[in-house]
Amino acid sequence: MARIVKSGLIQLSSKVDTNASCEEHREGMIKAHIPYIEEAAKKGVQILCFEEIFTGPYFCPSQDTKWYNLAEEIPNGPTTQIMMEYAKKYNMVIVVPIYEKEMDGVYYNTAAVIDADGKYLGKYRKNHIPQVKGFWEKFFFKPGNLGYPVFNTAYAKIGVYICYDRHFPEGARALGLNGAEIVYNPSATVAGLSEYLWKIEQPAHAVANGYYVGAINRVGTEAPWDIGEFYGTSYFVNPRGQIIAEGSRDKDELVIADLDMDMIKEVRDLWQFYRDRRPETYGRLVDL
Repeated sequence: MARIVKSGLIQLSSKVDTNASCEEHREGMIKAHIPYIEEAAKKGVQILCFEEIFTGPYFCPSQDTKWYNLAEEIPNGPTTQIMMEYAKKYNMVIVVPIYEKEMDGVYYNTAAVIDADGKYLGKYRKNHIPQVKGFWEKFFFKPGNLGYPVFNTAYAKIGVYICYDRHFPEGARALGLNGAEIVYNPSATVAGLSEYLWKIEQPAHAVANGYYVGAINRVGTEAPWDIGEFYGTSYFVNPRGQIIAEGSRDKDELVIADLDMDMIKEVRDLWQFYRDRRPETYGRLVDL
């Protein structure tokens, strides 16, 4: 019998006025996600992932210290604790991307991973941090320091690779070597310069590593920054590089796909990229 995992991605627009407090943003966005969590449960979703920093707007076009107040501890902060309750209630693995506070002045772009019994399994901290016009992320986030962990959940071995990370094949390969069967890439990406890469890089990671990728993007525009349109089109891609489910460009949506885990072995046995790797020749990749 085939081993099928039903997974879901939630893409939403911002629901709270930018001038609101960070607490109002957190409460408003959690409230907005709850109907989609419940819909996912009704449809039998076993693993669910939200978009990058889902509890607020994408505030990195600014350099406003106000947004430091959106950061919270993991797992003891309010958002992780709430999602632990929902994971247990619905027997659902939930990937929770939020702004993490390790201590005052030390903040990360992070995703917590909660198992289907409601237990916190661990977290991934975004490793690659951009600093370009409209994306002043180094002002807000330290680079991740936890490597590329893979979490052995009730349904599959999963990894997380956040937004800008997707431009770097090295971490995507590390996740595969660490055993990932599904990699989630929660993002906040706008139309324009990098849009053409949205459906190139992640299918390429899926093919090169023989795993599934769930790519999540928010939707709409966010005043007052107006850096462009967050164009949605969240999708799942299989280990052959084929997009098997895709969201719309401009509306809130739950995207669901049935992932055939047997395809992973089939594709890896066919292409044998892991067998034919030559790591002893790759020193130049880490010499510079």
